[in-house]
Amino acid sequence: MHTNSLYINGEWISGKGSSMQSENPSTGSVLWEGNSATILQLQDALLAAAAATDLWKKTQLPKRKELLSQAHSIIMQKREEFAEIISNETGKPFWETRGELNAVLNKFAISYKAYDVRCAFTHSALTQATSVTRHKPHGVAAVLGPYNFPAHLPNGHIIPALLAGNTIVYKPSELTPATAAFYTHCLAEAGLPPGVFNLVQGGSDIGAAISENPHIDALFFTGSWLTGRKILEKSLDYPNRILALEMGGNNPLIVWDCQNILQAALTTIHSAYITTGQRCSCARRLIVQDNEQGNSFVNKLVEMSKALQIGPPSKTNDPFMGPLINAQAAQKVRDAYNSFLQKGAKPIMGLDNENESSAFVSPILLDCTEVSGLKDEEIFGPFLQLYRTDTFENAIALANNTSYGLCAGILTDNMQLYSKFWQDAKAGIINWNAPLTGASSNAPFGGLGKSGNHRPSAYYAADYCAYPVASMEAAIPSSPFLPQGITIQKEST
Repeated sequence: MHTNSLYINGEWISGKGSSMQSENPSTGSVLWEGNSATILQLQDALLAAAAATDLWKKTQLPKRKELLSQAHSIIMQKREEFAEIISNETGKPFWETRGELNAVLNKFAISYKAYDVRCAFTHSALTQATSVTRHKPHGVAAVLGPYNFPAHLPNGHIIPALLAGNTIVYKPSELTPATAAFYTHCLAEAGLPPGVFNLVQGGSDIGAAISENPHIDALFFTGSWLTGRKILEKSLDYPNRILALEMGGNNPLIVWDCQNILQAALTTIHSAYITTGQRCSCARRLIVQDNEQGNSFVNKLVEMSKALQIGPPSKTNDPFMGPLINAQAAQKVRDAYNSFLQKGAKPIMGLDNENESSAFVSPILLDCTEVSGLKDEEIFGPFLQLYRTDTFENAIALANNTSYGLCAGILTDNMQLYSKFWQDAKAGIINWNAPLTGASSNAPFGGLGKSGNHRPSAYYAADYCAYPVASMEAAIPSSPFLPQGITIQKEST
């Protein structure tokens, strides 16, 4: 369908840039058609957001909460329709997109609580003044969203940013414009003042223009390290700009001294293959004991993985895995698979679908134990590398052999092994006997190295959406003591 693709200063307008469309990756049918913003239209959105900052930051916090809660109610009423749009646009099963909508809805209350705790007004009495800490918004915040969780992850920036008093210019992934448009309709219906929230559709050129714009006070991004690095470079001249960058991971999962191999295999499947491997928190490298127990676990993992249901989303009988976001993404996985084979990796579970026009791929497991020279990169799909080793020290060394640092996990019955792993693992999220993809929105979410810039989101999003201001306050000018060398001349009577 054709649609007004931009929402700027409280109005829906048509983009004047290049034509865009999104397709259902399961069927190839067109879901959404529109036009990208031009650079001038992006400037209009930025000006609208800048003009609205004074009004919005001076709107009392209870009123901001009231408007956001109205948006929550609207999303709640439309959650099934919203979930269907996400499933059709991403190919994710309905059970998953319903879960994504739950995360979207839960983010509101989590954001309220986090702001009240982490941005609290505090004061303490001193001798002749009061020390006070308050928080201020940054101003105009740009949100660059991903396609894998096209509602939940942008929402995780947008709600705490609006709550803190920032205005928003939101550019979603060009692969999921329909989801972004539906989300924007919900916020617009809630009655946010004009300019407070603006949507600009577009590709990498619009994202680059946002990164280069000197009037962006904050920029929140979820995506790849390569794009995140470009954002870092384009922001070097703007030290006033705060960046919150989540850039994926090459995440390790160790299975060691774990007797329940069935449960371990199930947890590994959830870690590696859920969302068809399109989660930044997915396990990419599996490290196991080089012994009979390790072999039994791998055999069980293969048996269960080969039985996974793969197919398009269905309201009556959902599969475990859907397609990747498009055929191009699937081809990247196939290319990576062939590259690994050329370097000596041994296929334990190979590709079942070599159709270059299809977005569907099967779960992949490659034994890379004897392979050297592999790139340290995130392969965004159901692509798991297996490494066997004979000592736990080597297992930790293998886990840390990456420049990323988002997630790391261990499946073990031995708490002492977990304690050692927790101490030595280099990651922002470290799980024990839980899927790597099982992060909590009530906790911080972020990583080290190429995975992030020490600005974890989720509950800690409140930290980068406002900055603290410390004040010393007294009713009249005062000094706690008379410094040495100062004489006060008494007035003559």
